[in-house]
Amino acid sequence: QVQLVVESGGGLVQTGGSLRLSCAASRTIFSISDMGWYRQAPGKQRELVADITSGGRTNYADSVKGRFTISRDNAKNTLYLQMSGLKPEDTAVYYCNVQKIPLYNYWGQGTQVTVSS
Repeated sequence: QVQLVVESGGGLVQTGGSLRLSCAASRTIFSISDMGWYRQAPGKQRELVADITSGGRTNYADSVKGRFTISRDNAKNTLYLQMSGLKPEDTAVYYCNVQKIPLYNYWGQGTQVTVSS
């Protein structure tokens, strides 16, 4: 199966630190897709962190407003999540989602973000 969505940029960071996640997606679908970042902590359900439409409209979970910024670069076929002011409760596996319902809904393999206290 062709891997259409690939995340990178996770890692270990101290409380208050910053990380930038990247998600590369297939050029044939990137610019027309709505995209988002989700996360799943151990023992919890996957939740929306932030999303961005093909037209650039953004939406954030209340828990990350003012700390995280989602953006997209259609020329580079890449989605970003700039995370600052990280907290231990931000620790999770972060997933990139690329969709154009009802045509397709793709997920990446996830990247681990760990925030130490």
